[in-house]
Amino acid sequence: MQNEIIEPTKLLTKKGTLYNEGWARKPYFNYVRNDIKANKFRIKEWDYYAITNQKEKYTISATVSDLGYSTLVSIAYIDYKLQKYSQIDKVVLLPFKRIKLSPNSTEDSYVSKSFDNLRACFVKKGNVRRLLFSSPELVLPDNSIGLDVDIELTQKEDIESMNIATSWENNRKAFYLNEKINCMPVSGTIKRGYEIENVDSNNTFGTLDWGRGRWTYKNTWYWASLSTHINYIPVGFNLGYGFSDRSKASENVIFYNNIIHKLDKVSFEIPDKYLNKDWKFKDNEGRLNLIFTPQVDREGKFNYGIIKSEQHQVFGEFNGKLVLDNNDIIVLDKHLGFAEKVINNW
Repeated sequence: MQNEIIEPTKLLTKKGTLYNEGWARKPYFNYVRNDIKANKFRIKEWDYYAITNQKEKYTISATVSDLGYSTLVSIAYIDYKLQKYSQIDKVVLLPFKRIKLSPNSTEDSYVSKSFDNLRACFVKKGNVRRLLFSSPELVLPDNSIGLDVDIELTQKEDIESMNIATSWENNRKAFYLNEKINCMPVSGTIKRGYEIENVDSNNTFGTLDWGRGRWTYKNTWYWASLSTHINYIPVGFNLGYGFSDRSKASENVIFYNNIIHKLDKVSFEIPDKYLNKDWKFKDNEGRLNLIFTPQVDREGKFNYGIIKSEQHQVFGEFNGKLVLDNNDIIVLDKHLGFAEKVINNW
């Protein structure tokens, strides 16, 4: 059931359907926006970064998205110690101009968007991704005012990533193209109010969620991610389902020392209230058994008529075991990450 793509391939046929559905260890799918057989308002493109410091116990995320109907720029700061978060967003409905995100994640690129109280700039050059984003008005969980981030993520030459191209069973011209790059070491500076932190690259890791596609109107998805280290070896995972037909491929993988160890199906056991009980994660082959203890629910809701969303991105601690392809067992003990459930109509 897992169709691995092992060489570069075009993404779409002339009819607008996926040429070859599956997953890959490298970004082999050639995305061409003009090949999509859909109104421009149905096309979704986004770059999302999450930066987690396992020692100081915080996560910072930044998003730049062209969602067809709207442009979205967002910054969030999650403080695990205080169990609070701060967030600032700017949504522009029916934007006159597109943001022009890059057609692939490998070429050098530059994307920037700014507003009076929020700016974000993502630059890729070679194997370095420089992220500059700030909000002088953002009130952080400790009540300091202002956030200014200038950091670099290093993507090593040999690192493998999770890549997936799948379509919807009820509409094969609707597709989801996604790359997740985990465990990128981070360096640079973070300014909170008057305090400046020189980022500890030994304990701070970045994750990229790079997505392009044409979706169906109503969707619910589940996603969980971790980037950390154990004895200075990069360890992480990407888990997800519910979004598109996964009969040809899943996006469930373990990252260990820059190599992917592929999982099949994974299920999330989520309590009715997102913060009151532990979540459970298991797979169908006995290779993943995790308990997730929630600490912060980054909850978001909006309703603009035909465009609606309810989001619960929950941050907390993962405990449990991961089994690699060679049957080695990796034990997680209070490593920080996130898991989410999102319902979208757009």
